[in-house]
Amino acid sequence: RDLRLQEAERVTRFSLPMLNTERKPITGKRVQFMATCLCDAFYDDVAAATVQVLEYLGVEVVFPEGQTCCGQPAFNGGDWTASRKVVRHTVKTFAGEEPVVVPSGSCAAMMFHGTVLEFENEADLGEVEALGRRTWELGDFLVNGLGVKTWPGRFEATVAFHRSCHSRGTNSSSAASTLLGSVAGLKIVEFGEGEQCCGFGGTFSVSFPNISASMGALKLDHIRAAKPDVLVSGDMSCMMHLGGLAKEEGKPIKTLHLAQVLRDALKNGKLI
Repeated sequence: RDLRLQEAERVTRFSLPMLNTERKPITGKRVQFMATCLCDAFYDDVAAATVQVLEYLGVEVVFPEGQTCCGQPAFNGGDWTASRKVVRHTVKTFAGEEPVVVPSGSCAAMMFHGTVLEFENEADLGEVEALGRRTWELGDFLVNGLGVKTWPGRFEATVAFHRSCHSRGTNSSSAASTLLGSVAGLKIVEFGEGEQCCGFGGTFSVSFPNISASMGALKLDHIRAAKPDVLVSGDMSCMMHLGGLAKEEGKPIKTLHLAQVLRDALKNGKLI
């Protein structure tokens, strides 16, 4: 069956719409890049791959030096006062009209959905909403912002694609499936209970480590049953959680971010 039809059915069945997801049509080719804390601390190559993918498409990438965190850890932990301080800094750091591209469904959703909740009664809600409407998850930006429907190059692998919880109610997972499904040599395999959470959940994994690990172990069982060469996701937090659990089990799995697959496809095709 057509992967896009399957993805549309998933969105309808498992998701509720996110807040503040209206987007203006993309008219220019200059973006601000929000690298995220996980890129900074653990996944610098995802940041590099994101820039390479965007630049291949002729997009000018600007990196605001003052950026820190999107505020999600404090938001999820219930400390909305602390989270709002971080968000206000982010609003100032990413001033302007350019789209803000994020290689993370989780951080992107925080900017356009979570912030609206915690700023509901704040005087600067309008500024926060405005940044949210400029914020795009990478795959969503490529497909629905720039109109890229197929991806060049080649990537010889069987791929299991993990759809993160924070990409539900958005176009991110369907966009990633569109891109991955168009790459020569790449085959997507489905796995059982694909809509279930990986168990990370940010601070959830710290507060409830045993439940978190059990959820991750179940997810890994289903993924391994599909026998993929690589596990791909648009969220580094899920990759870190599942990859770490698999390593601790003594049965490591290869994980890659969507941006890395797209970048490597270009390299394999000698396009960059």
